[in-house]
Formats: sequence, C-alpha cells, structure tokens
Amino acid sequence: MPSVTDISATLMVNMTYRYTQVANVKRGIMRERIIRVLLTEPDGSLTKYQLAKKAECSFPWTHELLGKLEALELVKGTKVTNYTDLLKYWLKVKIKPEKKEYMHRDPISLIKKAKMPYALTTYQAENLVQQYLFPSRTDLYIKDEHIEKWHQLIADEGLVGKGNVRLLVADALVFYGSFQRQGLTIVCIPQLIVDLLEEGGVCTEAAEKLLEKVKQRAIRTK
Repeated sequence: MPSVTDISATLMVNMTYRYTQVANVKRGIMRERIIRVLLTEPDGSLTKYQLAKKAECSFPWTHELLGKLEALELVKGTKVTNYTDLLKYWLKVKIKPEKKEYMHRDPISLIKKAKMPYALTTYQAENLVQQYLFPSRTDLYIKDEHIEKWHQLIADEGLVGKGNVRLLVADALVFYGSFQRQGLTIVCIPQLIVDLLEEGGVCTEAAEKLLEKVKQRAIRTK
C-alpha cells in the first residue's frame, strides 16, 4: 500500500501538471490574440501598447512575443515583415476549438433568426468572400455562454451529429476584425485563411488564393 508521503507526492505532481496545462493554454490563447491583430493590421501603425490593448493582453507578454517573432524574422516592431510565414507559424501553434456537429436543412436561415453573436469561417465564409469553394458545410464560431441556446435551436429543427453545421467554441477574440458580407458576419480574413489551412484539402487551395489577394491588396484583411 502506498504511504501517505507517496500519495501526497502523486497529488502534487498531478496538480502541477494540471496547472502547467492551464498555463500553457492561457499563453496559447494570448499568443493567438496577438498574431490575429498583427495579421489584421500588419502595416506597423500600431504601437506595442495599442497592440496589447487590442489583443487584451498584458504589455510584458506582448513585448515578449514580439521579441520572439522578430527573432524569427516575422515582424519588425509591430510591422509584419513576412505575412505568409506568420500565418504558417499561427497554424503551427493554433489551439483547436471545441466543436459540436449538426444537420440542418437551411443553416443560413437558422443563423439569421438566432439573434446571437457568431462569425462564419471555412466553406461558407470563403464562398461569401471569394466564391471558390462550394459551401458544403457551415462552420461558425459562437460564444461559450451561448452553447446551450445554439444547441437547443438547432436540435429543435435539425439533427445532432455529423452533418452540415459545426459550432466552434474558441477564445472570444476570435471575433476580432470580423465583418459583414451579404448580411452575414465573417471572421477576419487572416482567421479565415488559417482555418482553411487547418481544414486542408481543397480548402488549402482556397486559402492560398485568398493569401495572394491579401498580398496584392485585392481584398481587405478585416
């Protein structure tokens, strides 16, 4: 039988591990917030303090991350010097959102009558912005506090399980830079690109086309 000392040591290790996990997730969220703002406003017009405020991060953490990104030759101050590689870096460190899947006969009508904050991404969003992909699935970010309301709304009219609708729950600042297109809210262009890259397949092609348009300033980044 383990001794009291052994049990205490095991509990301490488990608590330390959980604390480390939570801390890592928090730092990951802060990192994504800063990268999202940088890619949405890449021209260097923001001061470091303004960047920290927009990203809702502390100035010391913002300053530290900028130093790391500068060492990787991705930024100079708050100016993005390598837009493509910063997107790739974001993809590498991106935290996957919580997902809930459904089937609904008319997702867009459902969204319009929901009267709750959301932001479309991947297929549906790309089709509204660029019209390269067929909108075979409707992925939308929602706020954590509205999960149950969205679930009930969709379940009442549709089916629960793998289908043509995905609710994505992530950090609240995923809505940063979102904009309207045809009366629907879409995530900022950098968020859309990184989500398409994460999806892979034909979505990667769509992401690359969007990225070229951003570079040519043929499309706004928010």
